Amino acid sequence: MRRIINSTNVTLDGVSERLPEWHFQYMDDEAVGVTTEDLHAAEALLMGRQTYDVFAASWPERGGDYADRINAMPKYVASGTLRNATWTNTTVIRDVAGEVADLKQQRGGDILMYGFGPVAANLFEHGLLDEIRLFVHPVLAGGTGQWADLLLNAGAVGHLELAAHRALRSGVMLLTYRPKTAS
Repeated sequence: MRRIINSTNVTLDGVSERLPEWHFQYMDDEAVGVTTEDLHAAEALLMGRQTYDVFAASWPERGGDYADRINAMPKYVASGTLRNATWTNTTVIRDVAGEVADLKQQRGGDILMYGFGPVAANLFEHGLLDEIRLFVHPVLAGGTGQWADLLLNAGAVGHLELAAHRALRSGVMLLTYRPKTAS
């Protein structure tokens, strides 16, 4: 069975938005290597509409190993409003839980998802999210006012268990969690 793996960058105070303000200064060779390994280990991408809009506007114009991989692989975008996905190899899914459950049953490798937002929360709620990889950055970004849309407020409720951890030289901690099974 295929797994759905969520990969999210987050600050110590739970902010997962405004990446240009705090994320990219930590993208050294080691971090790029980890994210490249994760992308190459996956067979497809799953994203919400906001992530799709950002990625589809930037990745098709880029080149190099990472861009070539992300542009060529199958992509699924969860959206109730998107009619025609213009990014190569993209399929629009409407019934997120139902269609993702079907995708998980198909033959193939893992499906990678960037960012923990409403789609990831929905998948977690339905028991379809197999792993959450948090890249915790050693920075406080201030999650107040218009930026109160924090990872911690994504609406997902449930217990997780730490499956792995890794300290990167930049100070970023990679924490891998899996849903805790009832005992």
